[in-house]
Amino acid sequence: MLDNIGHSQNPAENQIQHLIKLYNQGRLGEVFEQTSTLTKQYPNSLVLWNLLGASAAQTGKLDEAIDAFKKAISIKPDYADAYNNLGNALKGQGKLEEAIEAYNKVLSIKPDTDAYYNMGNALKEQGKLEEAVEAYNKAISIKPDYAEAYYNMGISLQDQGKLDEAVSIYNKAISIRPDYALAYYNMGNVLHKQGKPDEAVEAYTKAISIKPDYADAYYNLGVSIQDQGKPDEALEAYKKVLSIKPDYADAYYNMGHVLKDQGKLAKAIEAYKNALYIKPDYVGAYNNMGVVLQEQGKLDDAIEAYTKALSIKPDYAEAYLNLGNALNEQGKPAEAIEALTKALSIKPDYAEAYYNMGISLQDQGKLEEAVSIYNKALSIKPELAEAHLNLSTIKKYTVNDAHFLQVQKYYYEEGLREDTRCNLSFALAKMHEDIGKLDEAFAHLSEGNELRKKSLKYSINQDQELFTKLRNTLPHLLDSSLERKEISIGPIPIFILGMPRSGTTLVEQILSSHSNVTGAGELAQLARYGSKLATEASPIENASILNFREKYLSELSKLSNGKSIVTDKMPHNFRFIPLICAAFPEAKIVHVQRNAAATCWSNYKQHFASKNLGYCHDLNDIVEYYNLYADIMKLWESHYSYQIYNLNYESLTTDPENQARKLIKYLGLRWQDACLSPHTNKRTIRTASQQQVRQKIYKGSSEAWRKYEPYLNGAFDSLPSF
Repeated sequence: MLDNIGHSQNPAENQIQHLIKLYNQGRLGEVFEQTSTLTKQYPNSLVLWNLLGASAAQTGKLDEAIDAFKKAISIKPDYADAYNNLGNALKGQGKLEEAIEAYNKVLSIKPDTDAYYNMGNALKEQGKLEEAVEAYNKAISIKPDYAEAYYNMGISLQDQGKLDEAVSIYNKAISIRPDYALAYYNMGNVLHKQGKPDEAVEAYTKAISIKPDYADAYYNLGVSIQDQGKPDEALEAYKKVLSIKPDYADAYYNMGHVLKDQGKLAKAIEAYKNALYIKPDYVGAYNNMGVVLQEQGKLDDAIEAYTKALSIKPDYAEAYLNLGNALNEQGKPAEAIEALTKALSIKPDYAEAYYNMGISLQDQGKLEEAVSIYNKALSIKPELAEAHLNLSTIKKYTVNDAHFLQVQKYYYEEGLREDTRCNLSFALAKMHEDIGKLDEAFAHLSEGNELRKKSLKYSINQDQELFTKLRNTLPHLLDSSLERKEISIGPIPIFILGMPRSGTTLVEQILSSHSNVTGAGELAQLARYGSKLATEASPIENASILNFREKYLSELSKLSNGKSIVTDKMPHNFRFIPLICAAFPEAKIVHVQRNAAATCWSNYKQHFASKNLGYCHDLNDIVEYYNLYADIMKLWESHYSYQIYNLNYESLTTDPENQARKLIKYLGLRWQDACLSPHTNKRTIRTASQQQVRQKIYKGSSEAWRKYEPYLNGAFDSLPSF
């Protein structure tokens, strides 16, 4: 730690040589005790005082070390080594100015490589980076092969943001000392910061080859590999970190990110929990765990995680943002806006908070307020493509609309990310449709859908395989259906299902206008708890069906608002009709059917936030998926027609009162006139149909696709009809 311990003649030469030997063996406690005694006998021995100071410093006794070095200097005022060691001890105490003064004293006596080097380190700690670089350069001018000086100069340049110079200096250190793992590691950090993940990976790998147990290098290697889009390799790097250092909380944290992006949500939560076990106040882990829980549909748990993060860090604006989103998803818009307002009080220029506040207002049908808030978000962050897209859905555009012109200009900028271009393409499709330029609208739709499909890595094979599994499981579910005498009755679910954009939102709006019905919206619980059962390849026990039922109804009861009937209008629940009928003999199923071409077109022109509708972004895929849907519904009908009510959307819009009365009667409810005015229902709506259902029921929407028929090249010709 300290420099030259000194050699000089003294009255106890044999004892001194013995002490030096002990010092070199690392037996510092013995050296300290014996020199403390000997300095009383030989108070003018420079070597004894220097040995005392060195051993004291090495064992953390810095006050004693400083006193010893000062004593040596009092005996010999030009004792450069003692001044250098004094400087190091003062630096160890954080007394940087005094340390620098000591190093300057060394240099006033003689030019000294180590004094310049140590001064550079002290200046670097003070944040005086340019002066530190100057000191390192002076050390190198005396000792050109001083690898450590080059290394620390590289850190100083890195901290100044002079990244190219830092890389050059690290390379210089490595050319002198090829096994300099720290230099490779820090060079990797610079290259990563420069956005050069390939080169960073190479540097970290070199550091690890020199130092195989270098946990930090493995960790940063994982980060760079993650940036390369190689999640499996990144996970392996993080696992290696943890094999070296099991309490590396950040490795678990980043592992959670990778697993989340891979859709392995349960494993992601486990990783975040491991990070929190090691570091209980890890606010980022609580926040990100909340995001994963929210994605799983576990909103109560997500809110608890965000709340925990905020209890640790009350000024955590991002946690308030996520809390607001979760509350809005729970149908608590007032509480959501309160949380988002809190985020803005912490971070007034938080464009994403304004954006999400706009979503909450839009879900409530407060469109003028939503427009204003989206504009506020875009005034702060004009590149927020999601806000451009959402704003485009609630405005009617003219050729000279300022927002239209802004989005067009943004769209043609170079270097746009694909997800940004995707959002802008969908926005421009809507805008061009508004001004009657259907050819440009269709071109933008085609581009937006192509980019969205690419980002989702979707193949129709995924759904073809799923539907095969669903068909194969049917006999098992037919054999395992619960009977009414086996069940306890909770809230009665009404499953409103069919293809997305087939009218399910309107039907739920009609039903939830009834005083006995709560509209719960599109719930993820059926798929979360039941998808494995619905695709089970082997016989299913009744106990498994009962367990699934209890889990689902437990979640449903939380959303019932004390009412006896609750709607779940997740359209894709049509896939699970055998499971629904097996687990909920008391349930009602409303299958909404709409003109096939209108349904497919409506899906194609919609930018869905969900990652589960990949088939919507290719005309051939959506036609194939519709055929899968139609075929499997015929199969379900052949077994469960007694529990399925088929409702034609076009009939509902042309004859709303008669169709609504029939539907209410099917559900066993007494008629209420409110069911004829679903547009007055003030409940929060979080689907793409939110604007349409806030208007009076109107007919003709199923013909809107025909204006695009010339651009479709007969894509819909093979669609079936029920």
